[in-house]
Parts: sequence; C-alpha cells; structure tokens
Amino acid sequence: MLIGKKRQFLLLTILLVSSLSVSARQLPGTSPLTLEGDLAAKMVMGIDRFLMRELEASIALRAKRWKLDFSSQENYLRSVEPNRRHFLQRIGAVDSRPKPIQMELVATTSMSALVGRGTKFSATAVRWTVLDGVQAEGLLLKPKGKARARIVAIGDASQSPESLVGLLSGLPVEAQFARRLAENGCEVLVPVLIDRADTWSGNPRIRMTNQPHREYIYRMAFEMGRHVIGYEVQKILAAVDYFEQQPSGSGLPIGVMGYGEGGLLALYSAAADPRIDAICVSGYFQSRQGVWQEPIYRNVWRLLEEFGDAEVAGLVCPRPIVVEASRGPEVEGPSPVREGRSGAAPGGLTSPPFSSTRSEVDRARDRYLKLGRPDAIQLIGDGTGQPGSDPALRSLLSSLRLDGTLIPSSNQPNSIGSRDPVQRMRNQFEQLCEFTQKLVRQSEFRRAQFTRDLDTSSPDRWNESTRRYREIFWDEVIGRLPPASLPPNTRVRKIYEEPKWDGYEVVLDVWPDVYAYGILLLPRDLKEGERRPVVVCQHGLEGRPQDVCDPKLKNVYHAYGAQLADRGFIVFAPQNPYIGKDNFRVLQRKANPLGKSLFSVIVRQHERILEWLKQLPFVDSQRIGFYGLSYGGKTAMRVPALLDAYALSICSGDFNEWIIKNTSVDHRYSYMFTGEYEMFEFNLGQTFNYAEMAALIAPRPFMVERGHRDAVAPDEWVAHEYAKVRRLYVTLGIPNNTEIEFFDGPHEINGRATFEFLSKHLGWPRQ
Repeated sequence: MLIGKKRQFLLLTILLVSSLSVSARQLPGTSPLTLEGDLAAKMVMGIDRFLMRELEASIALRAKRWKLDFSSQENYLRSVEPNRRHFLQRIGAVDSRPKPIQMELVATTSMSALVGRGTKFSATAVRWTVLDGVQAEGLLLKPKGKARARIVAIGDASQSPESLVGLLSGLPVEAQFARRLAENGCEVLVPVLIDRADTWSGNPRIRMTNQPHREYIYRMAFEMGRHVIGYEVQKILAAVDYFEQQPSGSGLPIGVMGYGEGGLLALYSAAADPRIDAICVSGYFQSRQGVWQEPIYRNVWRLLEEFGDAEVAGLVCPRPIVVEASRGPEVEGPSPVREGRSGAAPGGLTSPPFSSTRSEVDRARDRYLKLGRPDAIQLIGDGTGQPGSDPALRSLLSSLRLDGTLIPSSNQPNSIGSRDPVQRMRNQFEQLCEFTQKLVRQSEFRRAQFTRDLDTSSPDRWNESTRRYREIFWDEVIGRLPPASLPPNTRVRKIYEEPKWDGYEVVLDVWPDVYAYGILLLPRDLKEGERRPVVVCQHGLEGRPQDVCDPKLKNVYHAYGAQLADRGFIVFAPQNPYIGKDNFRVLQRKANPLGKSLFSVIVRQHERILEWLKQLPFVDSQRIGFYGLSYGGKTAMRVPALLDAYALSICSGDFNEWIIKNTSVDHRYSYMFTGEYEMFEFNLGQTFNYAEMAALIAPRPFMVERGHRDAVAPDEWVAHEYAKVRRLYVTLGIPNNTEIEFFDGPHEINGRATFEFLSKHLGWPRQ
C-alpha cells in the first residue's frame, strides 16, 4: 500500500513538473502569478489610485499650458488669449449671440411688468435674447436717480431672483445682495438659473428620472460640445451686451456678483469676457481637485489640465476680484430615487473649507503680484457667514470705482403682482433642451464638414488621411495618457485544462498601481515554430474574462472565446475596468477634468497586451483580431480605431446611431433616462459617430453583429449608421472587408457569420 502511494505521488510530481515545463516553454519571460482575490476589483482600485495622483499632479502641470508675459498688463492680456479661447471651448460657450440684444418686458394685458418697488428702486420682469430660440429671464432693478454702475447679480441655483430682491421670504436681508446693490444706486439684472429640481427631467411617454434639471441638460449638451455652465455664461454675457448697448450711461462700470452656482458663473463669465470690470465670488472659490465629488453638471472636460479656480482668476487678472468666503450651498445629492424616478449621477455640495479658499486665493494672487496689483484680489470673510456681507459689497463697489460707502437696507420692498415661477423655469429648461436637440439634428452635417478632408481615392491614401483624425480622436475625445511606464513583469497562472486548450490568467504592469489582466487560451496542438492568429475577445458591462472563456458558464457570451480556442485560434480575453458600478463610473468623473476617460486607460492596457502577445513565439503579430460584445463592442469601436496592431474589429451588440443613443429625449433606448452617466463623451456629436469611428478602422476588415431583438437600439438605427460604413468600403474598392449580420436573437454573441469573418480575414483554420 505504501509503495502504491509513493508511486502515485511520484507520478503526480512528474505530471506537475511536466505541466510547469510546458507552461514555461509556451509562455517565456513570465513568472508565477501569486496575486489573490478579485483581480478585476483590484484593477479598478489601482486605476483609482493612479487617477487620484494624476489629479494632484495637475496643479503643478498647468503652468506648462500658459505662456505668460508679465512685462506689461497689455502683454499679459495678449499672452492669456489662447487660454481664454480654450476656456470657452471647455465650458461650451462657443455659439454666437445675436446683436443687438433685445430686452423685453414680461407683461400681459392684465398684468404689468412691474413686480416690486422699494424705497430706492423698482423691479420689473424681463427677458432677453441669448441664442437662437433661447432667452434669459429675470428681474431688472432700476435705482431711483442716475445709475452708478450696472451689475449682474446671480444667486445659487436654488434661489429665485425674487428672493435675492426681497420680494419673497426665505433669505435674510443681509443675503439679498441684488436688492442691496440696487439700493446703493446700481442697475441690477438678476437672471434665473436652471434649478436642481427634477420636475421635467425625462419624458412621461418613456421614463422620468430623478436627474436635476441641470444634469439633464448637461448630459445632452456635453455630447454636443456644450454645457449647462456655458449656456448660463452666455446668458450673463448677453446681459453685458445689453448693458453696453444702452445709449444712456454707456461708460458705466459693469460688475458681476454671484453666490454658489452663481459664484461659479460670475467667475467664469468674467474670465470669458474682459468687458466685465470687477466681480465678487461668494460661497464657491476653492481648490477644484475634488470636483469629481460635486454634482455631475459641474463636470467640465479638460478643465483641470489647464484651469483651477486660481487659473480661471488668472483670466480675470488684472481686473479686481472680491472672493467672499461665505457658507456655500449644502446639497447632499440629487432628489431621492423613488417610484418612477431614478438614473441621476451621485454628487453633492458642501461649503468650501476656508483653508481651501485661502490657499486658492494665494495661488491666484501670484499673478496679481507680478503685475503690480496685489490689492486687486481680496479675500473677505472666514467661511462662516452669509453671502453679501457689508465688507464684500463695499469692496465690489470700490472695485467698480465707486464710493465704497454702503447705504443700509431700507424697508422691505413691496411685491406688486406675481409671476408663475414654475412656468418660467419650465420655459428656461425647455428652451435649452430644444437648442441642444437642434444641435443633435444638425450634427450629421457638422460631422460631414469635419471629415471633409478624408481621401477616398485609394485605401493607402485613406489610411494616410485618417492619421490626423486618429490624433484628434485620441487627444480630444478619448484623452491620451502616456505609454506604459513600467516593464510588463508578466505573471501567469494556469486555471483551465480543456481537451483542446489550456487557459492562463495573465497580469501585465502598465503604470504604478495599474495593470492589465486577462485570460489567455492556448490550443494544445500548437507545433514547434508555428505562428497562429489571436482573437482578443472582450466582455461587456460588469463582465469578466471568465464569462468569455469558461465553457461551463451559461450566459449571453456563449463562451465564444472557448469556442474559438476549440477551433484552434489563440484567444486572449482582457478584463476591462467597467465593473463595480459606481466604483468604475467614478473613474470617469476623476478622469474627465484631466481631459481623460476610462478609455484613456483601456487603450494603454490594450497596447501593453498587444506588445506582449506579439512577442510570444507562437503568435502571428500581423493577425490579431478584436471581437467584443456590448461594452466590449463599445471598445471594439474605440480601441482598434487607435491601435492599428489590431488587424480587424467586430462590434457585437453595440453598433448603432450612437449620438442619438446618448442625446435623444424621444426614444426609449436613450442614455438620457438611465444611470449610465459615464457614457457621455465631450463633443462626440460634432466629430465621431460610429460611422466615423469605423472609418478610422478602415481599410482593415470591420464587421457588425446584430440581434433583431437586441434592446440596445432598433435595427433601423444600426442599419442607418452601418450603411455609411458599407458605402465607404465600396468607395475604397474593398467591399469584402466589411459585413453586417442580422440574426433573430437578443443581446448576445451569435458566433456564426462572425466566426466565418474571422476565419476569412485571419486565415484560420487553414483552407
């Protein structure tokens, strides 16, 4: 019995050594993988740490994007003009405003425009033109006697113009800064801001959401290169246009004062337009490194690579800035999820810590010092008081070259009549939605104009002419991170032994804390010196490589990686970081202000994977294909468009009219109604829909796999967008390089025509 056990142990040892030697022979240059636990979750956590370091490093790196000339104020202003243009693009304030601005009284036959009267001013309801089909609304306060200055006073998104004027209860007198400025001889325009309610966020025919109105507009606008911030900056600048065109007192100084969301807009408006002579920012100014924790409607693409609050103030410099450290708005998050209402992104607001406000003001003051104007930026308050304190108002008036003497508040203004604030807000909301939807309807023509320089005379010339567009796609849409900084340090662990292939977990380092992870399937009949094609098989949202590779799992993937390995293909199934719900979605929030996205990381992970695959002795580096389902199909449109080491790409269960998919308020397929708040890519609608992404893959083979019952989009969207791709390949004289398969099925891998496509274009199995 003992001898028998010794023989069994010896046989087991021989088999183990033999297996290890085969593994070592097949995967040279690797070491054992000892990392335990959930490798996907750990990968996401590592990317999070990496992005937090990138956020912190962005402060020091911003200086490289400025070419400052402090030799004179005039030279300084010229030197920051490129940055001002960048800033306007970032916030989406890029549309021309009509001239002259028409200011209308809001009245009816039974109701006067006059809504209130104080002892020193009158208040009328007004609206003014901003953009095509877009008007701002608010109150115009006229002082008794000659105006001393003109000021746009902007409350927080939760405050109405009436409350800032004292016509509604709720705000203490000292916080009614619009009223107090009017009482001190200023003509004041108080605009309505889009609020944080969710009343109209959705479509009652389809689905309502709990997204704040600001988020609902943000989502569709972001995709079109616009922003709710930019729209409201345009409203303030249109008010400045109106002030400037007045024949009486045209030389009066113009100021802007804002609190909370209005503080953001006051700062941004003055940065955008040098006609604003001075500003007061209350309850907002601080370091923006934590902007990813704020509501998503403050997410500005590429903001922090060039602008923190101090750098935005640098666009105001040398004009005066009063920073009032007051208590800011406290917002825990969007309205609660409730029956029939969900889908909002997380994010809240807290009062700016005084230490953060002070340190950011100190950073901003450096430019004022270098221009010899250190007193032009002032910090008032300690972060605990109400907005609109006497010292802040005195400083603003002094900055506007007025006597800083402040007249105390007089009696409460009398309210005369009333306006329907609900209908007014609805008008403002719907106008911005319709303006953006018009951009969506025009976007196909904008993209055609954008890609007009592409050369279809031959595949080679096409390939050459798309090079510039790939750079634009990578740098301005996806966001380019530097190449891998670490050696791959490849670690492997055998996890599958199937009749026709073996499977190995593989981990490859990319940057500190960031690795690429996946499963490699190697056919057992590989011969010495033979090189075979590879199919990189990409899972979808919340998926794992095991979903693709494990033949025992029953799901929408139908173990298509394992099926391909059974056919003799080498297969690699990467783990993409879109797993863990908000754990991965917050990565997008952290990346966007740096001009990066989740795909900035994914592209470099795939680059590292391709580098490793190509050096394996049994891989044919010219025959590596990509095949992804769902979010993996989203990857199939973006990664092969940038990495030409992929010889072909197959997009399954994702290809469609992507811009409509992200912006439509009329179709149930739209991401406007769902919780996938990471889907939106800045200005994609004006640049690259899926046909344009496929054009970056051309002339390499490209295929779409589509189930008739796939709820991602209707067949009509898919067919419409793919028709453009088909026409391109025909024009290039390579119609056989593209195919689409419609099959009678749901959101899943079909694996019939696609397998034939792989065999045809990767040359396996050998015919």
